[in-house]
Amino acid sequence: MTDFTHTTLGATGMEVQRLGLSASYRPGKKTIHRALDEGINYFFCYGFDTHMTKTLRDLSPSQREKIVIATGAYNLIYWHPDLRKTLEKRLRQLKTDYIDVFMFLGVLKPKEFTPHVQEMLQRFKEEGKVRSIGLSCHDRKFAGQLMADGKIDVGMIRYNAAHRGAEEDIFPHREAHHSGIVSYTATRWGYLLRRPKHYPKTEPIPNAGQCYRFVLSNPNVDVVLTAPRNLKQLNENLIALQQGPLASEEVNFMQKFGDIVRHTKKWFM
Repeated sequence: MTDFTHTTLGATGMEVQRLGLSASYRPGKKTIHRALDEGINYFFCYGFDTHMTKTLRDLSPSQREKIVIATGAYNLIYWHPDLRKTLEKRLRQLKTDYIDVFMFLGVLKPKEFTPHVQEMLQRFKEEGKVRSIGLSCHDRKFAGQLMADGKIDVGMIRYNAAHRGAEEDIFPHREAHHSGIVSYTATRWGYLLRRPKHYPKTEPIPNAGQCYRFVLSNPNVDVVLTAPRNLKQLNENLIALQQGPLASEEVNFMQKFGDIVRHTKKWFM
């Protein structure tokens, strides 16, 4: 069943709350426990996210079965990491027998997602150490093509009110194999929360909750990641989630504001 707060992650069969958690800003173990208590079950982590890894590794087997752990090996651009070494390290760090979503992270160009990388990811699935595979990618058209070709189970992509290109380059291609989509940087690294230069002081600016609700108002997005710095920010985002999708006039406001942000802050990874 799919609604504003819950869905199935593409064709993986994994049921997820649509607000997922990243701990890159080290929000504290208390924040991660709060997320668990509130039903958040999609957790994305790097190896250095010790607040998250040390919390998740202590879960009981029954708790572990209810969550989705996403991680991966980072694309080093000029050379490739040892994918198996990275996978085995994550399994040890998290004290788990399998990773739910294992990705090749930070792909800038198609040539970086080599046949060898794709073969290794598929092999991990066949071995049962990984349930689904994917990548994070800054090349939208390439990500869309991979989904159309059924090469990945999950795509981790940028989508927010200032960067809506996925609506044309990615979302129409997911249905071919019902690829899962995880979105990040809903606030465009905070720029959607700031008043742009020359923007009238009398006009409103979005809050973080509106940014997340904008992303989740698009049914093509299965999960939007939030990376709170503390428990207060997480609680604010959880409250926003319960407010449901944006009304049409709010969507229009977010789009117009996003266009202004994109125009005034043109560079963005």
